[in-house]
Amino acid sequence: MQDQMIARAVDLLQNGSVNRVLGWKTGDFVYDITPAVFHTEEELKAGFVYNEFCSYNLSKYLIKESRKEGKILVFLKPCDTYSFNQLMKEHRMIRENVYVMGIPCDGKADVEKLKLSCDSGIIDITSNGETLTVSTLNGSNTIKTQDILAERCLSCKSKKHVVFDELIGEEGEVLNSNRFDEVRNLEAMSADERFHFWQNELLRCIRCNACRNVCPACSCEKCVFDNDASGVANKAAADSFEENMFHIIRAFHVAGRCTDCGECSRVCPQHVPLHLINRKIIKDINELYGTYQAGEDIEVPSPLADYSTEDAEPCIVHERGI
Repeated sequence: MQDQMIARAVDLLQNGSVNRVLGWKTGDFVYDITPAVFHTEEELKAGFVYNEFCSYNLSKYLIKESRKEGKILVFLKPCDTYSFNQLMKEHRMIRENVYVMGIPCDGKADVEKLKLSCDSGIIDITSNGETLTVSTLNGSNTIKTQDILAERCLSCKSKKHVVFDELIGEEGEVLNSNRFDEVRNLEAMSADERFHFWQNELLRCIRCNACRNVCPACSCEKCVFDNDASGVANKAAADSFEENMFHIIRAFHVAGRCTDCGECSRVCPQHVPLHLINRKIIKDINELYGTYQAGEDIEVPSPLADYSTEDAEPCIVHERGI
């Protein structure tokens, strides 16, 4: 797949269809994959990678990249295209400056699961699709790829691209996802149990802002938490309320717009399950206003940005709790 992607990108660069390519390259470690922009065939052949660790959702980078001169080619996995569509719906990018190449995805690896599955000191990783051979300072381990898949991939909502200009490989289908199972477990708790659960999770937050920075739905040019006049800009939490406030505000900010891409939980250095907050809101929206998937269709209005006489009354929303 990687060679096919490089070859097609080179073709589009050479015929002038695009002048740069947004993809992935290896960082400091073999499993440390980072987004990158490539401008030449030489750069692509020397640095472009696509493997089990290319988790990054590239959609958000197009907010700025689509405003630069020329057209950019971007490789998007099925889940990424939902974020792309949602950003288009919010007029956050210039569509004609982007060439979307849809690529299949069988799930991406969780680096933390990888590290727990083998000895420390990973030197190299090779893959045959079903297994990874991990070379470490103390020898080599063979790990089933399925055993280290990221949580969001184990509960994948769709293998189908909702937007593309060109497709590589076979198109998938929307899946009967189990992604709300954990939310139902939380809903089964008492109010006090849920409060203590989230208090214990959120107190680990160090306010690094990684979740906000990676989130495609967090696309404000200046966040309230970066506003010096707000009283909350980049400050350490003074009490338990301030510990929780950032995530509560952010969750309501992206309500109805979150595509459940799972990037927030993936990048959290403290392993806070932030995706569960967003999934709870998504589940509530589905039950209160009708089934809705952000980013699926740019023509369908968001339930929270559209009024209907069938909308749930505030008293019903209040009685449900959080």
